[in-house]
Amino acid sequence: MMGRAGRMVALAPLFLVGVLAFMALGGVIVLSLWNWLLPPLFGFHVITFWQALGLLVLCRILFGGLGLHGHGRHRVRSRMRDRWETMSPEERDRFRRSLWGTLGFGPPPDERVGE
Repeated sequence: MMGRAGRMVALAPLFLVGVLAFMALGGVIVLSLWNWLLPPLFGFHVITFWQALGLLVLCRILFGGLGLHGHGRHRVRSRMRDRWETMSPEERDRFRRSLWGTLGFGPPPDERVGE
């Protein structure tokens, strides 16, 4: 019988092959979409597979958060929900007004005059 560590060692090569296959597929998809859409539409240059893979990694770093994006966002939402639930109606109203002003929308819709 193999222990847990033995199973992990046995599955490591399979995991590595899966990761490499996933990266290759992602690179091919980015390459195909880029070369199909961007040169005819915007006159961009055709890219190679390695450039497509680099673009995929760059987008993951910039927009994907390296796999940490879901956990931090959940914590922030949870904290905001907890704060919102402990606010009085007056505090909630003040918060709404300040948020609308901060975002540059003017007064909230229920306060607009003449509409």
